[in-house]
Amino acid sequence: MNYIPIKPAPRASVAWPAEGLTRVPYSVFQDKDVYADEQDAIFRGPHWSYLCLEAEVPNPGDFRATHVGDAPVVVTRDADGDLYAFENRCAHRGALVCLEDEGNAKDFSCVYHAWTYNLQGDLVGVAFKDGINGHGGMKPDFCMGDHHLRKLRVATLHGLVFGSFSDDVPPLDEYLGDEIVERIARVLEDRRPVVLGRFTQMLPNNWKLYVENVKDSYHASILHLFFTTFQLNRLSQRGGILVSEGGGNHVSYSAVDHAAAAAAESAPTSNDYAQQNIRSESGHRLEDTSVLAGTDEFGDGVTLQILSVFPGFVLQQIQNAIAVRQILPRGTQQTELNWTYLGFEDDTPELREMRMRQSNLVGPAGYVSMEDGCVGGFVQRGIDGASDHRSVLEMGGDTADSSASRVTEASIRGFWKAYRNAMGY
Repeated sequence: MNYIPIKPAPRASVAWPAEGLTRVPYSVFQDKDVYADEQDAIFRGPHWSYLCLEAEVPNPGDFRATHVGDAPVVVTRDADGDLYAFENRCAHRGALVCLEDEGNAKDFSCVYHAWTYNLQGDLVGVAFKDGINGHGGMKPDFCMGDHHLRKLRVATLHGLVFGSFSDDVPPLDEYLGDEIVERIARVLEDRRPVVLGRFTQMLPNNWKLYVENVKDSYHASILHLFFTTFQLNRLSQRGGILVSEGGGNHVSYSAVDHAAAAAAESAPTSNDYAQQNIRSESGHRLEDTSVLAGTDEFGDGVTLQILSVFPGFVLQQIQNAIAVRQILPRGTQQTELNWTYLGFEDDTPELREMRMRQSNLVGPAGYVSMEDGCVGGFVQRGIDGASDHRSVLEMGGDTADSSASRVTEASIRGFWKAYRNAMGY
């Protein structure tokens, strides 16, 4: 079963164009009231947000600090072996209780006034609770059980950890939909991930512009000169788009067929890149071509799979470079993008080296991903003073349906379908 959220009551005043999913008002990337409502309706609403990998908290006492929207969150593994998540905000005066990004602890004690919480977020100690020499202290009816940290629901799938502040969010597999679950399983099922590296990248644009970029399958071989120059991704290759029923989750995939690509390029009637007058070719060549060397580790010929989950999770496979991305809003015009590069415990030395070489394709300075770090800023700057205008999303039609073609904006329209449902627009 696929989850379709119930449309809530309208929030901030946004006049959505009558054309529906094919028009997006620029004000949603600029308005502070819209941003505030997103925190409530989406990030604290009935949705699952990616938190971390199970592999990052493997042992009792392990913890990892993260965020859900603006809210700081801690994920822990307690002595019972289960995972817990709670807001990183002391119930006393609001200070952070966890000041490290990761580690191992028996509890968390706020440095401000030493309120102490266990690994499940329950309050277990208050300094000077009974006062000194019979004076001061908390009131006699003070109950520590009433002052635990705000807890999240936690769900896992193939080593990924998701959390939600809402009790109304459906089961994770239902929220994702069957096709998305299958595509996550394709990359991660029955495998033990190893973190090979991390980057945090600050983007000069609204978080939704990066989400659009992730879901925009047809920009990749126009914007990313490296893709087309070395034929890693062209729209003429076999592939497609999968969009979940609710619209918010998607997969874009393609497979390289070098023989077919060469035949298409040499055909006199070809309508491929050479005739499109676009930024798609270059005279650049690699001194060391080993970064292009890959192996078909999944046995299906798919060399690129980009998968996203509403609101801000991405699982990527580009050749053998596997990574998860976490998209976090940081105000109306800034986004924090966290990259985690993955290998697996059973990697051969050759495959591990291949992954490390191919990691140069992605990330803040990646041969492929570098342009994505600035193009959202180009949009953010371009729409300054144009809050009463809107973008046009008509490539591939006006629906948010799956497609055998990647020359479409269907998955972007899918995001706005899910967004409008969440926000009540």
